[in-house]
Amino acid sequence: MTASAPIAIVGAGRMGRGIALAFAYAGLPALIIDLKPRDAGQRAALAADIQREIAADLDTLQELEVIDGSQADGIAARIRFAPAAAFNGLTVDAEVVFEAVPEVMAVKREAMAWMDAHFAAGTPLASTTSTFTVTELAALTARPADFLNAHWLNPAHIMPLVELSLHAGTAAGTLARVRGLLERIGKVPVTCKAAPGYIVPRLQTLLMNEAARMVEEGVASAEEIDKATRYGLGFRFASLGVAEFIDFGGSDILYYASRYLTETLGNERYASPPIVAGLMERGELGFKSGRGLSDYAGADLPALRRDILRRTLRMLDFTGLSRPPGSALPPA
Repeated sequence: MTASAPIAIVGAGRMGRGIALAFAYAGLPALIIDLKPRDAGQRAALAADIQREIAADLDTLQELEVIDGSQADGIAARIRFAPAAAFNGLTVDAEVVFEAVPEVMAVKREAMAWMDAHFAAGTPLASTTSTFTVTELAALTARPADFLNAHWLNPAHIMPLVELSLHAGTAAGTLARVRGLLERIGKVPVTCKAAPGYIVPRLQTLLMNEAARMVEEGVASAEEIDKATRYGLGFRFASLGVAEFIDFGGSDILYYASRYLTETLGNERYASPPIVAGLMERGELGFKSGRGLSDYAGADLPALRRDILRRTLRMLDFTGLSRPPGSALPPA
């Protein structure tokens, strides 16, 4: 790998383009590689489509006053596109490789074989799959130590989080290089084991289904649910993590709320997992006992509570909902 090696993205779809834009925005060169066989006309049309989409994303950032025109030109110039055929018999120099081909196992297999053949051993290989577990895909590469999953959230150039899923054979150096690269461009990587749904999709699938179910049952309109999400649920969890919130309020609150909803709604989907009952039995109730899902031994809990309040107040400022004392409007 040379000092100026680009970030390689294997796959020219929406996710691949977004990842390329994320790195180019941060000042790093990005190379989009298209594996699909195309004639000259089709390749030219794809290249033009990539340029149009990236230009449209950059235009939006200019309209929102995030960047100016000269910065947009520089970002776009750092993204290159090439067909796979351009590298026949060659080794492609890259700092890290992100696979972003369609979610079809046969296509993934083809992509992994191509990456094995065209990138030097030791180059981290990361699949952006949202469907397949890291253990399934690791079996497709000849060098599993170089491999992990890196799940980006759309739009990739905006969303901070990237979920890194590891299999038993992922080398520590591979994780360190991918994590370090993501942190260099301002992303927030988290790691998880090989499990369907990673962290965010697993949580949000439950949430989205429950929202749809409440609309179906006539509990509230979609508009009211969205308002409750933006200014209550989402607002709260932009300031606290979900596990932190359990400990902040107390696992006993979750325990009793789960029992109540299970009994009154008659559905086991609200039942808490055994870990919550175990916390109750041991008196590990979170902040109030010094231990819950996390261990707060030695922590300054009053300072932590103030920090949570500070985060929440900053969210009020960010959303424009912060108001000074005595600022109630007169009756309509």
